[in-house]
Amino acid sequence: MEYNTTRNNLIIPEYGRNVQKMVEYAKTIADKNERTRFSFLIVSVMGQINPQGVSGGDHQHKLWDHLQVIAEFNLDVDAPYEKPEPNILHAKPEKVEYSNNNIAYRHYGKNIMRIIDKAAAMDEGSDKEEVARMIATHLKKSYLTWNRESVNDELIADQLAELSDGKLSIPEGTVLASTSEILATQKKPKTPKTQNKSRDKGKSYRKNPRY
Repeated sequence: MEYNTTRNNLIIPEYGRNVQKMVEYAKTIADKNERTRFSFLIVSVMGQINPQGVSGGDHQHKLWDHLQVIAEFNLDVDAPYEKPEPNILHAKPEKVEYSNNNIAYRHYGKNIMRIIDKAAAMDEGSDKEEVARMIATHLKKSYLTWNRESVNDELIADQLAELSDGKLSIPEGTVLASTSEILATQKKPKTPKTQNKSRDKGKSYRKNPRY
């Protein structure tokens, strides 16, 4: 009887021990053509064990790479793909560069900065002033989302000018939506349960001829 303690470690466990034994046998075949033919058979079995995207070229390439990994890169065959280098097992993935968004006021978010940059590039005129007023209103709403206290329009105007490097401003005397109006729109209206019950009760009275 063969025990796991006496067996070789599985190099890629998801393919199982039988596939690994087939690879070990393939390495003993002297004739290269026969060895290649048997390797195609092994890859076919591997594809049945791991069928995800089996028809795709990338998946086939992955299977042949796994075949060489199981063979410890010591299987000389005429494969449809170039033999991988052993160092791929220790290769580290490339570092993902995260965007460094230096936002002066994070509660406004990075998307509003893109809008401000676009608006700042507009030609001077009434259209640019109107866009600046709309952006200022949005800034005030965003500000009150994170800080429920009142904020004056002068502060919003100063921050808009700062975020746009002085290229956007709202006309002097412009009055934005009040704090109370903005907070009222941010609250979801609640329907009293008692009102709904009385309405339903009234309907039942009308439907019943005895009342």
